[in-house]
Amino acid sequence: MTAPDKQLLHLVFGGELSDLEAVNFSDLSKLDIVGIFPNYKTAYDAWKKAAQGSVDSAQTRYFIVHLHRLLDPEATGG
Repeated sequence: MTAPDKQLLHLVFGGELSDLEAVNFSDLSKLDIVGIFPNYKTAYDAWKKAAQGSVDSAQTRYFIVHLHRLLDPEATGG
C-alpha cells in the first residue's frame, strides 16, 4: 500500500482591486473564493481558469495563498 500524498493546501481567491499598485480590494463582501486545493498544480489550474474568466475586468486579480505554509511555517515542501 502506498502512502497518500501530503496535503499542501492552497487557497485561490480574487476580486476587484481599488488600486493596481497594491492589494486592496474595492469591496471585501464581493471577493470570489474559488476554493481550497490539495496541491499547487490544482490550485494553479483553478487560478488560471478564474483569471482568464475575468480578463475583461482590468481591475480584477486572482491569487494563490499557500495555506500549508501558514498552518505549519516550519515545514518544508511544495
